[in-house]
Amino acid sequence: MPQRDSRLSAAIALLLIVAAANLGLIARLYGQAHGGQAFFVATRVWILLLPGVWVWRVDRDRCAWAWPTRQELGVGLWLGLGMFAVIYGGYLGWGQQWLDGAMVRDRAAAIGLLDPWRFLAFAIYFTLGNALVEEYIWRWFVYRKCEVWGSGVRAVGWAALLFTLHHIVALVGFTGSWPVVWLGAIGVFVAGAIWSGCYLAYRSLWACYISHALADLAIAIVAWQILFP
Repeated sequence: MPQRDSRLSAAIALLLIVAAANLGLIARLYGQAHGGQAFFVATRVWILLLPGVWVWRVDRDRCAWAWPTRQELGVGLWLGLGMFAVIYGGYLGWGQQWLDGAMVRDRAAAIGLLDPWRFLAFAIYFTLGNALVEEYIWRWFVYRKCEVWGSGVRAVGWAALLFTLHHIVALVGFTGSWPVVWLGAIGVFVAGAIWSGCYLAYRSLWACYISHALADLAIAIVAWQILFP
């Protein structure tokens, strides 16, 4: 495929993913209860299916599976523990003062997460499933599409920025605290850049996934402490 066509194809793919990720969250947070939730679910299905279909039908490529190396496991574990410490330490140091617990609980109640058992089920998925899904979408697909427009550091930066956008929407909707939004956005961008860098180095999701799961575990623990004081 000529370079111009490759870039156009990559740009369309990125637009379809990023727009769906952001619009779905906006609908969930600010739309009518049932309509907003239905649209959110539709966008989740869309961004889950699109990468695989696009790679198969448009790129004419295929997925490859490989077991993690010892180095990938070690890098993923240590990065994840560092991220866990930063997230949980940030909550203990500043987040408790900056977050409006009542607002967070109201938002959680609106989407059915104020029941402890339901939240626990969500937290397990969020830690183990969401991390895998996000790595598949934002590193395996989005990062590789960013590489079409610029390799190395440039692709890492673009992929991290696109990954950050929908997290900003979520932070604004769930916290309503601008210090938390700005600090969280910086943290998400840095994490996204680290994970994209890991994918650049290993061409594998293992280090990304392990560290992402530990970061999400820290967020789930913080959320539990806010929702069920």
